[in-house]
Amino acid sequence: MAEIALFLSAFLAATILPFSSELAFVTALANDMPPLRALLLASSGNVLAICLNYWLGYWLYEATKTSLQSSKIGIKSLKYGHKYGYYALLLSWLPIIGDPLTLVSGVVRLKFVWFVMIAGTLRVLRYYFLTLVV
Repeated sequence: MAEIALFLSAFLAATILPFSSELAFVTALANDMPPLRALLLASSGNVLAICLNYWLGYWLYEATKTSLQSSKIGIKSLKYGHKYGYYALLLSWLPIIGDPLTLVSGVVRLKFVWFVMIAGTLRVLRYYFLTLVV
């Protein structure tokens, strides 16, 4: 049961919902869950959720591309997203701004493989460093 709770908390924390998985992660470790198991559960939930965010952003672009491509702000936003999107992903592990960045990555159509490599790795590293601290 604790494994499911940890996975779900990590998944929900990586969506736009205001949720934090760090407390659940630390609690799982404090209750003697093996660190590797906790790391795998939290990381997989979090990475799956950012992939969902990406694909929601991808779909959002399809639904709004006419209006995005017909406004100056939309065109400029897409241009900046393409130019700086991968650099912005370096902030995707942060609370509050990180999850919207994963959604925007889909909107600006960053390459999915690079998206997962950058954002996914940072999500796993966040839990890894938390394991070291606890």
